[in-house]
Amino acid sequence: MPQRPVYLTPEGYARLQAEYDYLVKARRQEVARRLHAALEEGELIENGELEEARREQAFVEGKIAELEEQLRHAVIIDAPQGEQGTIALGSQVTVQEEGADAVEVYHIVGFAEADPRVGKISNESPLGKALLGKRAGDEAIVHAPAGDIVFHILKVE
Repeated sequence: MPQRPVYLTPEGYARLQAEYDYLVKARRQEVARRLHAALEEGELIENGELEEARREQAFVEGKIAELEEQLRHAVIIDAPQGEQGTIALGSQVTVQEEGADAVEVYHIVGFAEADPRVGKISNESPLGKALLGKRAGDEAIVHAPAGDIVFHILKVE
């Protein structure tokens, strides 16, 4: 099955690479030391520390494999990918939800870099999908279980 592209800003790529490097160069060795120490404790049948170290090793190795795959298929987005003024991957968008006073600013990024708490939303999220291809002055409608939510697009960078 072909892997889909993993769209990342240069900062997002650097963050994933740094996490990968940490896991491979430091965390993997820490877990190996824990495993070794747990094995030396003897009584493998009732060794809770050994079980915990094995679970941690599986988690770390799984995360390393996931990051390797994302980095292998990374496509760097260092500028908005669409027509000037049109919302695309890499765009920064200022929106206002209909009926709300607050204005929100979002950066449209790929799924691997999304973090709504800091204003980075995925192009695959409901809001991200609704915004793609729109321009300042347009409306984006997000279909939610409680009803449609309308966002007015104020600015596209």
